[in-house]
Amino acid sequence: MFVQVIQGQITDAEQAHTAFDRWMEELAPEATGWLGSTAGVTADGRFIVLARFDSADAARRNSESPAQDKWWHEFSTLLTGSAIFHESEDVTVDQSGDPNAAGFVQVIQGRASNPERARALMAEHPEEWAAFRPDIIGSLLAIYDDGAFTTALYFTSEAEAREGERKEPPASLKATMDELNSLDAEQPVFFDLDQPWLFSPR
Repeated sequence: MFVQVIQGQITDAEQAHTAFDRWMEELAPEATGWLGSTAGVTADGRFIVLARFDSADAARRNSESPAQDKWWHEFSTLLTGSAIFHESEDVTVDQSGDPNAAGFVQVIQGRASNPERARALMAEHPEEWAAFRPDIIGSLLAIYDDGAFTTALYFTSEAEAREGERKEPPASLKATMDELNSLDAEQPVFFDLDQPWLFSPR
């Protein structure tokens, strides 16, 4: 899988959502290799989208499409500055439910001092995690060449996500969480999408 992350400050969340709905209607049918997108705008106007493709070539072909170029030119007028782009083929997906049914998505960006160890830790104790946090129905982790990463956590609802945050984990999971936190090379940045836009091929 290949993931392209695009982010920036948006002027009008409703217009941005309308633009994505139009992309689904007009461009998605021709977007060969597109697997789906998670997008949204935070309460303070930060926009982010994670677009998933089956390969970097598919993403490039989509970007080079004249219709896509026209759509992006129109969409970018809603940004207050330049968009920031990240791309990765180092992608890990985990699903215990249907992420497209998520009522809340939290996107986290940061940098790991040891990306391989972080990936291994996140794969540990899947059954314990599922039992401890049933509100998490899926996750996506994209790691970049410099150790920076973007991860998306898909929750049943924000209320259940907040309740889950307050729960005390069992000892084995707490040890994993503590080690993961120790690998943060910089302070993580959170994007809380309380009205996520979840798109997938029809």
